Amino acid sequence: MRNAFINRLSELAKNDKNILMMAGDLGYNVLNKFYDDMPKQFVNAGIAEQNMTSMAAGMALEGKKVYTYSIANFPSLRCLEQIRNDILYHDANVKIISVGAGFGYGSMGMSHHGTDDMGVMRCLPNIIIFSPSDKNEAIRVAELSVMTKKPAYIRLGKGGEEDIHEYLEFNIGESINVVKGNKVAIFTTGPIASEALEATNILNEMSISTALYTFPTVKPIDEEIIKKCGNDFDLIVTVEEHNIIGGLCSAVAEVLAMQKNKAVLRKIGLNDTYISEVGSQKYLRERHNLCSKDIVNTVLDYINLK
Repeated sequence: MRNAFINRLSELAKNDKNILMMAGDLGYNVLNKFYDDMPKQFVNAGIAEQNMTSMAAGMALEGKKVYTYSIANFPSLRCLEQIRNDILYHDANVKIISVGAGFGYGSMGMSHHGTDDMGVMRCLPNIIIFSPSDKNEAIRVAELSVMTKKPAYIRLGKGGEEDIHEYLEFNIGESINVVKGNKVAIFTTGPIASEALEATNILNEMSISTALYTFPTVKPIDEEIIKKCGNDFDLIVTVEEHNIIGGLCSAVAEVLAMQKNKAVLRKIGLNDTYISEVGSQKYLRERHNLCSKDIVNTVLDYINLK
């Protein structure tokens, strides 16, 4: 996913000299081609993410389209004050790329787990939050990020994610209906969409008509689709590799709370906790009930209670 995003951004940057990439002294295997092709549009800010963020804001206010790049929480939570005061308050055209959504860097421990970043960023005014589910959504997010002058947070998987659907042109604030259904709707965002897709297929094989929607933009959220699904489905299940507080589930619940709904809402995510274990992304998902079987069991538990 991250390679697809950077490759598309590199193509766009060749025709737009105002696009700049700033990195915190990492990501060379991913960013080398960008630097080799456009050395004057690349800055290595060193292991100084807060300085990088303030520098990016300054350059953006001089007309540049600046992208900062680092792992998980380092370009986001470590730089929260600079994002708030320097980028967002001034409406600066800076895009913050955070790589390793959820447990993408699971073996590095809690400091590298991106499991509360969406919630923190969502509460900040004046920012778009992108969270693509596969490389095709990431490619479109790269295009949209260049089109908009608004600040944005771009939450990417580390790499190797399963393709959920083919490339298509969606807009900021639009969800994607990947699988049709009429009884259960699964909402998901980010790389964990592969687990949601597997669960959707299992449920449909069990004759439980299940739809799947991905949300490549979490802020602004697709309120129209959420409201429609609230009226049309019996059950909505949100699936995210993130704390259940502040992320996708919270965004969906905020919309549903403003209307009378047919659907019941259930959530799959981290139960408001930090994870002390280390391991692969797959291992940590299994340990903390974020796999396809957990999604299926959530749906079956609801059906059995009716």
